[in-house]
Amino acid sequence: MLEKTVVFGHRGYPAQFPENSLAGFAYALAHHVDGLEFDVHLTKDQVPVIMHDERINRTSDGTGRITDYTLAELRQFHLAHGEVIPTLAEFLDLVGDHDVQLNLEFKTDKIQYPGIEALVLGMIHQAPLKRRVIFSSFHLPTLKTCQQLAPNEAYCWLTDKPVVNAAAFVADEHLSGLHLNHYQAGVPVAERIWTVDRPELAKQLFQQHVAGIFTDDFVTMTALRDATVTGDKVHRRVG
Repeated sequence: MLEKTVVFGHRGYPAQFPENSLAGFAYALAHHVDGLEFDVHLTKDQVPVIMHDERINRTSDGTGRITDYTLAELRQFHLAHGEVIPTLAEFLDLVGDHDVQLNLEFKTDKIQYPGIEALVLGMIHQAPLKRRVIFSSFHLPTLKTCQQLAPNEAYCWLTDKPVVNAAAFVADEHLSGLHLNHYQAGVPVAERIWTVDRPELAKQLFQQHVAGIFTDDFVTMTALRDATVTGDKVHRRVG
């Protein structure tokens, strides 16, 4: 039986809300999004917070690196519409027992945060989530550290480059899949594509039954996915 491509809200619902905001995540959850993708950094006082960039300049009214601020100091800055920079704990409280697939990206490719892997994994394991979390990163050593701490979780490598001998690479690195910015034909592993906002590309990916796509507009892409697979025998992919 073919599996339905999971549509992830990339940083929530940035087509309508500030990216990586609690408001965007809440809207997506209320409207039954398949999955949510979000990015985690550490503050100066070791609090996991959700933001894409290492610096707060682009998406908030402040400047500087997340790692140079305590959480209390970060709270003086805001995203658009007065939204605060959310913590991972706040996000997990919001998700609660919603039936949603989470993809947590460790943002460690530019700044390595000592201890982030153990801290984040511990919080995830304590949360009453319905589904197994997918953990991803561009920084392969981060995933290796996670594997040592929690070998039974799902880990996926993010890359914008073609992966040679993908099946062997995934097996050798003990990964559950690849997160690519392009479709790579003939890859016999779970393949999730970012960032997919063009309907014509999305339709092609749905027809290929890729494991997932990450999109800034999950509403449009979910409707397109459902229209594309009408008549197919599919079920929702888990984890």
